[in-house]
Amino acid sequence: MAGEPAASMTPRMASGLRIPVHLGVIMDGNGRWAKARGKRRTEGHVQGVGALRGMVELCITYGVSYLTVFSFSSENWSRPPDEISFIFNLLRRFVASDLQRLIRNNVKVRIIGTREGLDHSLVRLIDDVEAKTAGNTGLTLVVAFNYGGRAELAAAARQLAHEVAAGRLDPDAIDEAAIARSLFTEGMPDPDLIIRTSGEQRLSNFLLWQAAYSEFVFVDEHWPDFNEASFLRVLEAFSLRDRRFGGIGATGS
Repeated sequence: MAGEPAASMTPRMASGLRIPVHLGVIMDGNGRWAKARGKRRTEGHVQGVGALRGMVELCITYGVSYLTVFSFSSENWSRPPDEISFIFNLLRRFVASDLQRLIRNNVKVRIIGTREGLDHSLVRLIDDVEAKTAGNTGLTLVVAFNYGGRAELAAAARQLAHEVAAGRLDPDAIDEAAIARSLFTEGMPDPDLIIRTSGEQRLSNFLLWQAAYSEFVFVDEHWPDFNEASFLRVLEAFSLRDRRFGGIGATGS
């Protein structure tokens, strides 16, 4: 992170805004940001890490409890090998440069997704950052890395099937709560709000189960350009939503 949590927001500026407990972000547009500036795609990923640092600071400042970011999907393996290697090295650099600041800021880090396909050094790094921040009680930063929502649901189904086969679980006891306990996000609330940048309007296999009643805000900015002003506009839009969860809202509709 570029510095300590931003102190520019005053209570007056934040008043009247509904703050999501759990915010999900599909960080899209790094490559398009770079192309628009005549730069290599990798430079877009570097700038995207800077935007992530800014988002972490904003979530700390505004009191968001959980931030889940989609950093590398299971479908991203189709990208050129040199770009994949660069993204993996960015994760290493992010952890190396930011771990102590995350610890000072009481941030707990969870990295969700499959470990398959990752080299042993990267798996050790993931385990290390999770262990070193496990006792923190502030913002929980969840990094969806080598993650796919369908793969997560398939893994949950396999886990429940093994429990049934072992006689530890009655098939009739498999309900929504049992499935939720088997997901990578076990113990976390579902996201209240999901943001996607760069003008795209789809989930792209992100938190498919958890997003059942999430609010969505799609913004035109590419991820490297997402800043505090963007964040405020999203919070304003979210604050106007009438969240009914299948029931009748405040307006009676």
